[in-house]
Amino acid sequence: QVDLVESGGGLVQAGASLRLSCAASGRTFSSYGMGWFRQAPGKEREFVASISWSGGTINYADSVKGRFTISRDNAKNTGYLQMNSLKAEDTAVYYCAAVSAAKRSPSAVAGIYDYWGQGTQVTVSS
Repeated sequence: QVDLVESGGGLVQAGASLRLSCAASGRTFSSYGMGWFRQAPGKEREFVASISWSGGTINYADSVKGRFTISRDNAKNTGYLQMNSLKAEDTAVYYCAAVSAAKRSPSAVAGIYDYWGQGTQVTVSS
């Protein structure tokens, strides 16, 4: 049982930055890999970024590479997604997710994650 609570979303202009946070409670967060996904209205949920439990393996979707940075602070049981140079096409509900490192490594496949946050809205005006 891992509860994930996201925060940091909002309305910003294109080119601005936001940092999303994902606070975890329950089982030891450090033992879980983490992923960020997003979903725009009428579209499929898509992968954004993932990070292993140790932070040693990080992957990004091509659409955000060079602009977004995923990180984690296991001592605070919190994951982050720093988003820079935001574009209108980044507008979506953003979700964080967790998967036990003992089960498998995090990936771009949404179905492998065991726990999900409630989502936080990010809106970027052009």
